[in-house]
Amino acid sequence: MRIVSLIPSATEIVCRLGFQDQLVGRSHECDYPPGIETLPALTAPKFNPQGSSREVDDRVKQILSESLSVYRVDSDLLTALNPDVIVTQAQCEVCAVSLNDVQAAVQACGLTDARVISLEPIWLRDVWDDLRRVASALGVDGEPLVRELTGRIDAITTAARDIAHKPTVATVEWIDPLMTAGNWMPELVEMAGGVNLFGKAGVHSPWLEWDDLWAADPDIIIVLPCGYGIDKAHDEMTALTRQPGWETLRAVRNGHIVLTDGNQYFNRPGPRLVDSLEILAEILHPETFNFGHHGAGWVKFAS
Repeated sequence: MRIVSLIPSATEIVCRLGFQDQLVGRSHECDYPPGIETLPALTAPKFNPQGSSREVDDRVKQILSESLSVYRVDSDLLTALNPDVIVTQAQCEVCAVSLNDVQAAVQACGLTDARVISLEPIWLRDVWDDLRRVASALGVDGEPLVRELTGRIDAITTAARDIAHKPTVATVEWIDPLMTAGNWMPELVEMAGGVNLFGKAGVHSPWLEWDDLWAADPDIIIVLPCGYGIDKAHDEMTALTRQPGWETLRAVRNGHIVLTDGNQYFNRPGPRLVDSLEILAEILHPETFNFGHHGAGWVKFAS
């Protein structure tokens, strides 16, 4: 079987199901598990991804305002790879190549026999349903992997439920302009023993006004920018630290501003959302949880 995955989370699902050796192509952002980056990349952004959060946001919004796709698909390479299965997404046009672009490329390439699987996770349960769908398309049973992953989640949720103090949490999915995390993230915060202040489970991530964040004065602020690792998140933090009242925030005074690798964990609706829950549990309740993610998955911010 020849498989192409056009979104990092799907690549991780395919590999966890045991089909890494049958992947023949990937998106430009697929970089896990190790070795996957040697596969040919079929997608590329139509904008310069370098620069500040504000600059990147402006470029993306400009493209979308012109009713253009944010990414391009290499149709010639897709034709040459001749996949049997193509896994893509319809959840976010900004996060990865859109389903419409993939369908247009498949039609242009004459790949009439290729099966296109489109993932669209909003709730955490959707991630497990997507895993089952990918498994079915590949001819295997995805239920054992789902049970393994949800079993790990249940263990953390049960332990966190008995913790008396539930800190209030604000998540930051984009720094400038400010956005908080929706979709599956509010669920994970609650499972880890926190009180989620912004963003609703099962709803796309909303923009957030600084005055609303300041007024809520959360116990903990967790920064998990979409597409950014810890170092890049740190570089972008001046957009927050220069805001009026930053130093007066409870989370700042108590040293509870946390930077995470949003790119590798929280923003990828795949198997490593379980690792993301572990990271949250370590951050919110270090006296109870220690899965060894500190330093790689998350660090405390020191301005």
